[in-house]
This record gives sequence, C-alpha cells and structure tokens, in this order.
Amino acid sequence: MSTPATRPADAPGFTPAVLEGVLERITYANEENGYTVARVDTGRGAGELLTVVGSLLGAQVGESLRMEGRWGSHPQYGRQFTVENYTTVLPATVQGIRRYLGSGLIKGIGPRIAERIVDHFGTDTLEVIEQEPARLVEVPGLGPKRTALIGAAWEEQKAIKEVMVFLQGVGVSTSIAVRIYKKYGDASISVVRNQPYRLAADVWGIGFLTADRIAQAVGIPHDSPDRVKAGLRYALSQSTDQGHCFLPEERLIADSVKLLQVDAGLVIDCLAELAADEEGVVREKVPGPEGGEPVTAVYLVPFHRAELSLAGQVRRLLRAEEDRMPAFQDVDWDRALGWLARRTGAELAPEQQDAVKLALTSRVAVLTGGPGCGKSFTVRSIVELARAKKATVVLAAPTGRAAKRLAELTGAEASTVHRLLELKPGGDAAFDRDRPLDADLIVVDEASMLDLLLANKLVKAVATGAHLLLVGDVDQLPSVGAGEVLRDLLAEGGPVPSVRLTRIFRQARESGVVTNAHRINEGLPPVTTGLKDFFLFVAEETEEAGRLAVDVAARRIPATFGLDARRDVQVLAPMHRGPAGAGTLNGLLQQAITPARPDLPEKRFGGRVFRVGDKVTQVRNNYEKGRNGVFNGTVGVVTSLSTDDQRLTVLTDEDEEVPYDFDELDELAHAYAVTIHRSQGSEYPAVVVPVTTGAWMMLQRNLLYTAVTRAKGLVVLVGSRRALGQAVRTVSAGRRHTALDHRLG
Repeated sequence: MSTPATRPADAPGFTPAVLEGVLERITYANEENGYTVARVDTGRGAGELLTVVGSLLGAQVGESLRMEGRWGSHPQYGRQFTVENYTTVLPATVQGIRRYLGSGLIKGIGPRIAERIVDHFGTDTLEVIEQEPARLVEVPGLGPKRTALIGAAWEEQKAIKEVMVFLQGVGVSTSIAVRIYKKYGDASISVVRNQPYRLAADVWGIGFLTADRIAQAVGIPHDSPDRVKAGLRYALSQSTDQGHCFLPEERLIADSVKLLQVDAGLVIDCLAELAADEEGVVREKVPGPEGGEPVTAVYLVPFHRAELSLAGQVRRLLRAEEDRMPAFQDVDWDRALGWLARRTGAELAPEQQDAVKLALTSRVAVLTGGPGCGKSFTVRSIVELARAKKATVVLAAPTGRAAKRLAELTGAEASTVHRLLELKPGGDAAFDRDRPLDADLIVVDEASMLDLLLANKLVKAVATGAHLLLVGDVDQLPSVGAGEVLRDLLAEGGPVPSVRLTRIFRQARESGVVTNAHRINEGLPPVTTGLKDFFLFVAEETEEAGRLAVDVAARRIPATFGLDARRDVQVLAPMHRGPAGAGTLNGLLQQAITPARPDLPEKRFGGRVFRVGDKVTQVRNNYEKGRNGVFNGTVGVVTSLSTDDQRLTVLTDEDEEVPYDFDELDELAHAYAVTIHRSQGSEYPAVVVPVTTGAWMMLQRNLLYTAVTRAKGLVVLVGSRRALGQAVRTVSAGRRHTALDHRLG
C-alpha cells in the first residue's frame, strides 16, 4: 500500500484534527521507517472501522489512542486519517480493557486469560495490575508464577514505552526499540542521546544509517569526528557483507565521502586516527588484483586477524612432521583399492583414486568438481579406508541440511561446523589451537560456503598431524560471509594440494539436471525440451513469472510428481526484492501453502504473519539461542504458537526445537522462497527458479549454476529466454578483495 499524497499544512480545508479510537488491527507496517496502515474503532457503533496511516511506532492492537493529524482521501483506499503523532490512553470500559489486555501486549496474558482477569476485576483491572499485581492470584487459574511474570512484563512494557516514545521522532521500529531497551535497560535514553553511534556496533538491526538519523535528531554535528569514524566503519562493514575482506584505501575514502557528504580531508584525518587505534582498522600493502600494482588495503580488525591466522594455521598443518594416519604413507594402494572396490561394489576412476590417496597422505587437501563427477562416492571411499585403519574420522558441513546429507552418504555421524566447534555466546569456540578436536581426519563438505571467519575457527581447531579434507564445488557462488576461502586455497602455485574431478559418470549423464548444470557452467544454454526432470515455463513479464512460479511450486509439482509443497519444493530467487523476488513470493506461497484459518493462531510482526506450519529461516547468527547457537541460514518449521506466552517454537532442520519470543521475530523470515545465495549447502528434491529481466543485475552464470545444482531430481525455470541467455553468458564481475592466497604463498 503506498503512502497517501499529503498536502501542505496551510492548504485550504486541510486543518489539524484529533481522532480517538481503539487500535483494532495493523494491516501493514514497515519495520524500517515505522510507516503503518491500521484500522481503528472510534466507538461510533455499527462495527465501522476507520483507516489511519502514518508513524504508529510502538502502538499495540487493543490500545486506546489519541491521534493528532489530518483527514484526507486516498484515490484507491478512500477516506483516511494521517497520524502525525499519538499518545496512548488507557482504556476505561470493560470491553476496551479486555481487548487491550488480550492483544498480546503483556507477556503471559492472551485473550482467554484477559477475559478471566477482566471478569474478576472489571474496570479496576488496570489499576490492580499497576498497583497490586499480587492480587492477580485471586483470578481462577492464575498461580503465583504467572502472576509474577505478568507484573514484571507490565513494568518492562512501561519502560519500553518510554524508550519508544523517545525514539518515535526518528522513525525507529518497534522491534529495534525493544532491543535497545534489552541492551541498555534504564540507560537506554542516555545512550541514545549521548552516544548514538554506539547503537550501530552494539545492537543488531541498527546500522549506521539508523544511528545517524538518531544522532542528527539529538543534535550531533554533521562533521563530528565520531560520525565520520562510525561512517568509515560502516562502509567497511558493508563491504564485508558483500564478501570483501578489505577495501582499497582510495575506494573506502571515496565511498565514505559519498555516504557522509563531508570533506575528503576530514575523512582522511579520521581514517588515520582509526588506523592508530588498536581496535580501529588495519592498513596494509597487499598485491593488486591479477598481480598488479600493490594497493593499500584497509581491514576491520577481526578480518585482518582472521586472514593472517588462517594462512598461518594452514601452513602449520602442511608443515607438520607428525602424522596421525601414518599407515597410509607406505600402504599397498593396489591392495587397498581392491579391498575398497569389493566393499563398496564399485571401482574408483583414476582421478578419484588420486583424490583418495591425496586425502589420506596429505595433511591438508581440497577435492573439487561439479555434480555427477563422483565427489560423494570419493568421500565415502576415503572415510571407509580411514576407518579400516582405525582412524578417528569427523565429518562436518556448514549447514544442517548438508551435514544430514553427508551422514546419509557415509553412514557416519556428521554435524554442522558450528556444532562441531561448540561455538559459545560471543562466537568463541570450545575447540581451538589450545584444545584441538580429537580427530585423525576431518572432512568438511560444501566448503565453498566457508567464509573467512568460520574457516579460521575451524582450521585452528585441527590438531597438528591430523588431516583436513575440504570438499566443494568452486564454481558455485562464494560464501555469504566475507572471503573466497576455497578459491584462495586452490590458487595456482599455492601450497595446498588438490584434485578436480571432471569425468561425469554414465548414470549422472542421464540426468537433465546434471547435464544442464555442466552446460551452464561451460557457458552453454540449458536444454529445456524433451527432458523428464528439467523444464522451462516461459513468462515474459516479471509479475507473470512470479505468479506462475508460485503456481508451479504450490500446485503443479505436487500434483504431477507427488511431492510435498512445503517439504520437498523450494523456490530459489536471484534477489529478494521485486515481483518475482523472494520477499513477494514468500507472501504468495504462504497464502497458497499455509493460508489463514479461523482455528490457526497467528502473529503479525511488521509486514509478516507467522503461523503454525510456516517454513522459516534464521537471518542472523545468534549464539545465545539453542544448544550451540542458531545460525544465519538455518531452516525450520513453526510447530507451535502461543499468544498467551507470546512465543513460537521452530523445529530446525537439525531436529532442534528453538523457542522465539514475539519480540525476536525479526530474526526469522519465511523460507517458502529464499534467495539463491541463502540456498547454498542445501539440496532439495525440486527447485523452482524465476529467471526474469527484473533481476537483470543479478543474472550471472555462477548464480544460475548454484540454483540448478541445489536440485536432487527436478528443476523448473520460470521466466524469459532472454533473461536465461543473459544469466548463462554473464561471468561474475570481479573477484572479492581478499589477500589469503598471497598470505598462503
């Protein structure tokens, strides 16, 4: 819904007005800027609801509001009230109090309990909760435990409301206001007023731009050195989100001048101050791209430390004199491979044999290759031989799904890298250089997903003398996090030995998915006719392609192939935004697969609605959740949702039940459709990929190749032949800024 056109305050007939009413429902809320579309009951009878629009930050369903603003008319939505500011008025009637308490505002009180409380105390209800909360035990079914919880939640809600009101003027979303309060408690307003740039570093979900808006509102000067330093850190942080480990100094200065709109001299001075601070940034000369002129690289400290450390740890393993699998240094390979063939019932191809020998004799090795080339069977063979010699083998992958697949393939237990290392709150690992993993051979699958920070933690935890085998397809998209670890380890002339499998096995050649993946990787258009497992549904317009992708995923594939729309079919979009982007498609797929039902509880959060049965994904690393943290990209299904407890539970793809309070729901996004980047490391029975000219900038060969290789058995492309041709032709522009290959050399 678009923002209504507003007229100047002095326009004829556009006079300020006051509207009072109870907030009945929020139909749209933009978490970024607080813009809200809602319906209010003004008590005029006949159940008539009025539309109000504007910043209703912090307002909760059921609250009585006194809104100041202006009446207007929207060409599409009719008469509506534009809110400029509002205050909360505690409801006075029994009906209003019941609705207010039952709205989910206070943790521990849902509609049923609200009714019981109001039936007991009537119009005195709010006064009792405020002044004598211990009296709530008088209500049938409310024990001391829940009574104490309700009292504490009421107090916290009052304190949060103060922070909300303070932040309202700068358009900070409700969820972020809650987080600010959780982080700083009673000091929230003081921190926001005096040190607003701290928010960008301390509070997840607040970036520099939000902190800057707050800083301007509280009077921090435009050319304040604190602002410029925060802007420089933000520019570097943005670059790590795009995969870079550093930025060349000239580019960082130019980006920061553009971002901050200040003089370049001030940026240069502030950068020098940051470089002089041990916890600021690191400046270092590194070789230019393709061996060109050296550039001055500027790193955020954690990324510089990780790059140095990872290179050092790889060299430590490669140079180790001890060997935890010495039996393979003088093994009779003909005999060993013959035993293996009898055990597995299949002969290894020559290049697979090379990979087996390399993994079992070299301390660090990389196995790469495309689909259908036998990487999986090679890994199984390596594990079988290592186990035959009584070696302790540990298997891991970056995602839960990939770990499950690795376990099925080898018949041995496999875990995520995060669980293997037992990452703790704050991100430190239980296993590291001083307490290495007890393993003779560590195999990590889907290694193209390993970013610099995680790869460093992993390699640090490998004992000297142990063997590390990294398995992955280097032609897929690089990691979501910063770095190109697998590519850097495979750099020509580098110290890490590797084998690339290239031969496509006969059985795999019969698969249209495998054949087309290799065609795409070679720059050839996929074959889209005459195959049982690879289809193109032509839709020229982006919106039409989006609608058709939803129909294919939710209805046609389940009907034709007997697959489950939620469990077996995954829509993979090149980008998040747009009519065929993951964001829009999630809304449409949810309507089709998990529609609203009167008997199904749901929770509206921001612009999204969560229901039992929803497929969801975690969108940030949270080391505090679950047994060993829940990480960006973890997928699961909502299994329960309680408006009384204001909590929902997600069963993750690692079979762990993880609870989320309603104020944590911005950590979850729907996952009926995900971006191709977020699908890395996962495998699905069927994938549907919108390929449209609306995603023109994202259409690249490695993106399409990654999407197609996520499918176990079926690919349906939906879109235009022109867009498909663009994707196949376009090789990803430019490498990421990383110096790991140089440090390894």
